[in-house]
Amino acid sequence: MKNKILTLLGAGLLTGTLFFSASEADACSRIQYNGLDSLHIIARSLDWKNPIPTNVYVYPRGMEKVSSDLPGAIHWTSKYGAVYAVGYDGGITEGMNEKGLVINGLFCKGTVYNNQQTEGRHPMSMAMFVGWLLDQNETTDEVVEVLKKHDFTISGATFDGGTVSALHWGVTDASGKSIIFEFDHGDIKIYDMGDYLAMTNDPTWPQMTAIIDYWNKIGGSHMLPGTVTSPDRCVRANYFAHHVKAVTEQELGMSIARSVLMNSSVPYTYMIEGEPNLSSTQWRSYADTRDKVYGFELVTNPGYYWIDLNKCNLKPGASVMKIDNSNSKELVGDVTKKMKKSEPFTPMY
Repeated sequence: MKNKILTLLGAGLLTGTLFFSASEADACSRIQYNGLDSLHIIARSLDWKNPIPTNVYVYPRGMEKVSSDLPGAIHWTSKYGAVYAVGYDGGITEGMNEKGLVINGLFCKGTVYNNQQTEGRHPMSMAMFVGWLLDQNETTDEVVEVLKKHDFTISGATFDGGTVSALHWGVTDASGKSIIFEFDHGDIKIYDMGDYLAMTNDPTWPQMTAIIDYWNKIGGSHMLPGTVTSPDRCVRANYFAHHVKAVTEQELGMSIARSVLMNSSVPYTYMIEGEPNLSSTQWRSYADTRDKVYGFELVTNPGYYWIDLNKCNLKPGASVMKIDNSNSKELVGDVTKKMKKSEPFTPMY
């Protein structure tokens, strides 16, 4: 038995070495909690080596928007109201619309957005990409159809001293149907998540599922990988998301999703000697696709708050509303009525 355990451990270490030879500088986690009575909660962490100032906006329907400041940009009028998490007050990191469609962007180092075939297509700023999809679509299947057309080319401003936003995305709708899509040297690869309930960063999704499947065979009740690397966090999140109680109550479901996500978060200010660029969790969000409630917490705040889209004025002509997280330390619980009127954010094209 001892030799068998050592063999399994050796195989696990080999698997980790193949995909991860060093600690990663970027890290985010996303889990899907499936409760009862159509309760689905998407919980994600935003991890980075430096704080990324992020504010929360609610946009009504009927707003005219543009994908880029370059010639040939896409113009549209938003069909659905939505809540967005906006980094640096300049780009949408993630969000949920009033139909319960949730889209989250997570770092993926191998991302290459464009190739020769994408040249000349409509320019799409990374700052507006998630908003464009949320504004126009109700379901995951509708997002897939938009992506299959691929009539756009992505570009975007760098941030944090020249960092490029190399991302992949998780998409979930009110039915709980989820996909991951990635850009592979200009081509969009779309993966049905099926029974997988977590995603993190590198490697690409086909390689990540191989790692998850390996650990599923070992079983997680006695041993799970415990580092902060992307595969280890993904394996832990997927395991616990499958082994928590399914409930129908919204508040309890949020608490369960939070606890699963925290288990895959990176401790704030986590450091290893010789690795100055390690990421740690900056904030977490929780999107309830059934009840249209969006929760948000900064790890440096004493509690977390949420916005109920059902209580927001999303009619055409309504004001853009905002939570400024630089002044949010006292915000706990339902803050829908505490949002303040705001100008739309200015995209970092």
